Amino acid sequence: MKKNKKREFQSSELVKSFARIYGFEDKLVAFDIKDFLEDYLDQSLFNEIRSVNIEKKCIIIKIDSPLLKNDFKMRKSFYLKKFQDKFGDDKFDDLQIL
Repeated sequence: MKKNKKREFQSSELVKSFARIYGFEDKLVAFDIKDFLEDYLDQSLFNEIRSVNIEKKCIIIKIDSPLLKNDFKMRKSFYLKKFQDKFGDDKFDDLQIL
């Protein structure tokens, strides 16, 4: 009977470990935020989101549609709170809509 080695990792844990080591942990969280928005928003609205990035604890969302951009700006605190609840209060201080 073969025993599992103590150092075996699941692939997601391995990716997170590399992200931590090489400093692109924020990019993985940005992908998670974009996945969250894809589930949360209607598909046509989600298609208007050009990119999601994180810089210095600030989520930066670039949106093509002026209407959706305005909606995000008006509900900025709502979305920031949603992201903080889902991914941790300590990860983000601000949300910027461009």
